[in-house]
Amino acid sequence: MMRILFVIVLVVFCCCSAERDQDRGASLPDFDAMWDYNHPDTTEARFTELVPLAEESGDKSYLAQLMTQVARARGLQMKFDDAHRTLDGVEAMLTEDLVLARIRYLLERGRVYNSADRADSARPLFLEAWKTGLGAKEDFYAVDAAHMMAIIEPPEEQLVWAGKAMQVAEQSSDERAGRWLGSLYNNTGWAYHDMGDYEKALELFEKALAWNREQGGEERVRIARWTVARVYRSLGRVEEALTIQEDLESEIREKGLETGGYVFEEIAECLLLLGRDDEAKGYFAKAYERLSQDQWLAANQADRLKRLKQLGE
Repeated sequence: MMRILFVIVLVVFCCCSAERDQDRGASLPDFDAMWDYNHPDTTEARFTELVPLAEESGDKSYLAQLMTQVARARGLQMKFDDAHRTLDGVEAMLTEDLVLARIRYLLERGRVYNSADRADSARPLFLEAWKTGLGAKEDFYAVDAAHMMAIIEPPEEQLVWAGKAMQVAEQSSDERAGRWLGSLYNNTGWAYHDMGDYEKALELFEKALAWNREQGGEERVRIARWTVARVYRSLGRVEEALTIQEDLESEIREKGLETGGYVFEEIAECLLLLGRDDEAKGYFAKAYERLSQDQWLAANQADRLKRLKQLGE
């Protein structure tokens, strides 16, 4: 399911917390601005370089929050045991006054469990993060928790949680919370897509595209365009879907981007549906070459990769 990738890629925010700003001086870097979700190994290295500085500062909130993000980077690399050990250390640091650090600990512990296919262990953590975030008026993190609930629940419950997240994001005075809307439109669209309501999914994917054109960067716009094209394929609008995917391929090639596996896969699927099997074969092979390097897909969607390989031979 493509939604997992997009959650990772789309949720890219630079967020400075009131708790952190209150407790620390200007000398400590904003580590949230250093995130590169496409390269969690590089991000982990950046964060671990900051740990001695954080320890020397004596700012417990900053250090605890930084370590939650070290854990997140490790979880994205599927280093789950390392991530949990890191979070064990954060848990030992928490005190009643470190409310934001606790919210972020709950979120990252939940994310590590969810990445390891342990949604039942993640659920109570996300629920606590949601309630604590609302109570502390940390709307950005409350929306984060609600959006994670929307990911782990079945489709009908996904829509309930997506609605809660969108309501907070739309009504919050914290403009950072509003930055969630592009991702929320996308994720809710996937929930409708999984339920087979492709028209409703298209409506939300088009809202996500419009939002990202106004608020997001180039990569987020490319992803939103890919998503619109994907639902076009589900709706039987295959020629339109193929045109968008080929445009994306040209852009990726012209800009020398590393991404492209999912675009190749979609071009292949469209060509196959249009009876252009020989052309599809080459794109299936290119899709397999790229996507077989994805650890999450290899661990969770081996049959999908097997199909790409077979159709590309």
